[in-house]
Amino acid sequence: MMSQFDASAVRMMFPSLNIPAESGNLPVFFDNPGGTQVPQMVIDAVTDVYRRANAIPGGHFATSKRSEVLFNAAHEAMADFFNAQSPNEIVFGMNTTTLNFALSRALGHRVQSGDEIVLTRMDHDANISPWLRLAQDQDLTVKWADIHTEDCTLDMASLEAALSERTRIVATVHASNAVGTINPVSAIADMAHAVGAVYVMDAVQSVPHEPIDVQVIGCDFLLCSSYKFFGPHLGVMYGRYDLLDELPAYQVRPAKPKPPAKWETGVQSFEAINGINGTIQYLEQIGAQYGEGEFPEYTGRRQLLKRAMAATKLYEADLAAYLIEGLQSIPGVQIYGITDLNRMMDRVPTVSFTVEGHLPEHVGKHLADRDIYLWTGDYYAIEIMKRLDHSAHGMVRVGLAHYNTRNEVDRLLEAIKELA
Repeated sequence: MMSQFDASAVRMMFPSLNIPAESGNLPVFFDNPGGTQVPQMVIDAVTDVYRRANAIPGGHFATSKRSEVLFNAAHEAMADFFNAQSPNEIVFGMNTTTLNFALSRALGHRVQSGDEIVLTRMDHDANISPWLRLAQDQDLTVKWADIHTEDCTLDMASLEAALSERTRIVATVHASNAVGTINPVSAIADMAHAVGAVYVMDAVQSVPHEPIDVQVIGCDFLLCSSYKFFGPHLGVMYGRYDLLDELPAYQVRPAKPKPPAKWETGVQSFEAINGINGTIQYLEQIGAQYGEGEFPEYTGRRQLLKRAMAATKLYEADLAAYLIEGLQSIPGVQIYGITDLNRMMDRVPTVSFTVEGHLPEHVGKHLADRDIYLWTGDYYAIEIMKRLDHSAHGMVRVGLAHYNTRNEVDRLLEAIKELA
């Protein structure tokens, strides 16, 4: 029998969680949707490059050879994490936004005036603005899928109605960075492919919380940020190899012509990319110690990674239910998104709310004064804030991770009660 998930033991692996604030209290990190903390394994992996492999891959000398080994290992690690068919389907870049703009430019060669792009009112602007710019540049039509405002779930009927024989690109978020909703991405992929469209999935908020299998989902491209799942500041893109190979990436003439190199423009941040190896090593350890489920369809590291994410998802779902129940007990607090405690598996543990009589910024400052770190505003989720009538000031966002605890949630709830 596997041990129960032990957040207190996990926390000891994250140095930043154990450094007191100026007040002498340990800070509470609820800013996780904007960027998680990293375990010591990631710190060691980053610094190891500077010590032993500080060179560009491709040379005949020792540091270059070591750099190449670590670089290739990171592609293999992310391929295992996503269950991709090949490490050559993994592309590293500066961040998700930069990668998505590069992808949109490349896909622009497959469209013509009058073609259509389908977007949603739920997405982060990193999966909206690149497509709006492409539409503007190439005279494309943008269609929008709406949301159900009562629980902030995607209106699948409106998505289906937006699709046509002219649809060329469907871009949706997997999990909302504002309200936590998990979308039925396998069904969306099927719908996109049924009309001959490419499906681009923003997985920035789902990857830290969900077991991901790109082959099961059927997405053509997946984009995420490793600093949102306990890694370094880096963007990661999965793409079907045939599409990565076929599309014309923008690159310099001496660059290698085959994926993933053709997409990884210029000199990469090799120290950050090796940090990915540390992240996957950490998640492997979680899978070995606390893993949930058997996942017989996977073997080796791929199985351990799925078990790790299943274990943390269960823990986070329980913690999210505790948070939501506590917030609902405070007069004047309104939560946006799924609040049914029986539906916690339909959302990631990102909870946004307002406090009557207080601007979100005021709430954020009040909490920061008590060493509780979180974000307020629109978090670049412009469309959903408009749809929920909160574009002026946004909301307060609490983002849980598997290293957070009930005691930390209690600290938050007590601080908010001071405002009620």
